[in-house]
Amino acid sequence: MILDSTVNTLAQKIFDEGPNALSFEEACALTKLPAQSTPDLFLAACKIRQHYQNDNIVRCSILNAKSGACAENCAFCSQSAHHRTDVVKRPLLSAEDMVSEGLRMDSAGATRFSMVTSGTKLNEAEIETVAQAASTLTKSTPLTVCASLGQLTASSAERLKTGGVTFYHHNLETARSYFPQICTTHDYEEDIETLRIARKAGLRLCCGGIFGLGESWEQRVEMAFTLRELDVDGIPINFLNPLPGTRMENQPLLSPMEALRVVALYRFIHPARPLLICGGREITLRDFQSWVFLAGASGMIVGNYLTTQGRDIGMDQDMIATVQEFS
Repeated sequence: MILDSTVNTLAQKIFDEGPNALSFEEACALTKLPAQSTPDLFLAACKIRQHYQNDNIVRCSILNAKSGACAENCAFCSQSAHHRTDVVKRPLLSAEDMVSEGLRMDSAGATRFSMVTSGTKLNEAEIETVAQAASTLTKSTPLTVCASLGQLTASSAERLKTGGVTFYHHNLETARSYFPQICTTHDYEEDIETLRIARKAGLRLCCGGIFGLGESWEQRVEMAFTLRELDVDGIPINFLNPLPGTRMENQPLLSPMEALRVVALYRFIHPARPLLICGGREITLRDFQSWVFLAGASGMIVGNYLTTQGRDIGMDQDMIATVQEFS
């Protein structure tokens, strides 16, 4: 039984009217719930996930395939050339090295593998290398192969698709109204255009953002509705890990409950889409990491991130197995 009347009414509306039932104003109402309604919000989000999705938990893994020296000035990013960090600059790995890491993560239990590169975009030769790695992995493993390579051209998107890439990952990072506070070296619409190019080439879209950048709750809703308008296929949810040397190094962490309420909010707005908990999970959620599934999540990154270490993959596999026993 869900006790909070606002939560109950809006959850029932989603069950009755479908995944896009909530209005912007109704979603904003969820952000104003008192703290004592948080358990009801989580319970409803979990029931919505169970109603619209199966119980399979997506286990993503990522590879930092090209590191550092990025010309973009994203405030949170330790790979930006505008920041002074200890990130190692490294050119694109060989296709063989990318395949080797993909095979390792497949053996460790990952269900998806994404090759991720720093920089605004790759050149044609680099795209070809990634496509070759994707082709080998799709033929030799059950992995869903993904890529996150910055901005795309139509020809590069088509080459990735023919190479075997299924999902193209390209985060918006935050709401359009807040983006100028985070990045000024490219326009928000350029990211939207890359998503459109990827979709036109037949790639599925994995697109979300980072929470805890100083954005408001209304801006969190704003980004969620932009993602709904774009009809993205999966939504990665990251929490800021304030890294030394970046403009965000002194930004306070979200509390575990605020972070979990973000997950629940996005489940209400995106009932039928996978919500994947990604960077910043360990440092933000701490002992509450398993609660992401109660709050409506349907997957997470396992293993390491781009420039920071994740939790032991065996611990995550055990946690996921325990959650699935009670799903």
